[in-house]
Amino acid sequence: MGILELKNLSLTINGRRILNNLDMNFHEGHVHAVVGPNGAGKSTLAYTIMGLEGYRNIEGDIIFEGKSVKGMGIAERAKRGITLGWQEPARYEGLTVKKFIMASSREKSTDAVAGALKKVGLNPDEYMNRAVDKTLSGGERKKVELASILAMKPKFVMLDEPDSGIDIASLEKIFDGIRLLKSYGSTIILITHSLAVMKQAEHAFLMCGGKLIEKGSIDKIEPYFEKECLPCEHKNLPDMGDKDGN
Repeated sequence: MGILELKNLSLTINGRRILNNLDMNFHEGHVHAVVGPNGAGKSTLAYTIMGLEGYRNIEGDIIFEGKSVKGMGIAERAKRGITLGWQEPARYEGLTVKKFIMASSREKSTDAVAGALKKVGLNPDEYMNRAVDKTLSGGERKKVELASILAMKPKFVMLDEPDSGIDIASLEKIFDGIRLLKSYGSTIILITHSLAVMKQAEHAFLMCGGKLIEKGSIDKIEPYFEKECLPCEHKNLPDMGDKDGN
């Protein structure tokens, strides 16, 4: 039994089936990747597991640590140890980086905040008192959010496109953060369409059109990236280029 299980999970929004009969099992302390093309339902899956408003009217069930969280809101799921790192982190006018990180940190100290910032490659002297607002770039907010998750040391964390808005030089810091979370014992889901990000995981699930197409080792799923797509019923197949694959 995994720390989180999806049992025949389906989600319909405005009459459209977004997630379709998903059965997935996430093992405690492991790093998992959920991959697939745009529109596959990857982010919707993360929102549904997190229990966001508009994503709770599900069929099937979500079992976390042996108990159903179906119908629970985001606050209750967060109390149980589930958290989500957004693809586009929110801005908080008037809230400093220090207060933002300390709010989620297990250790309520300036040293803990400074340590978390250093782990993602941000100088505490430069960032501690900056506001989490539009003065930070998307990549900087992404790092600040990851620092807050590192300080939190959650049981179960989903990172939605963790490389989004991150330059190549900073990407290794994001990967370092993922490895740190694993060392803390966190179970991690990486929502991605990047081969480099998927390779940080131990297991992968391939989704398309809201369905689970394949699951298994990284080597098993890697051909998806080499061929751009695997045969499935999804109507919005990616552009495969000419017959030579260009």
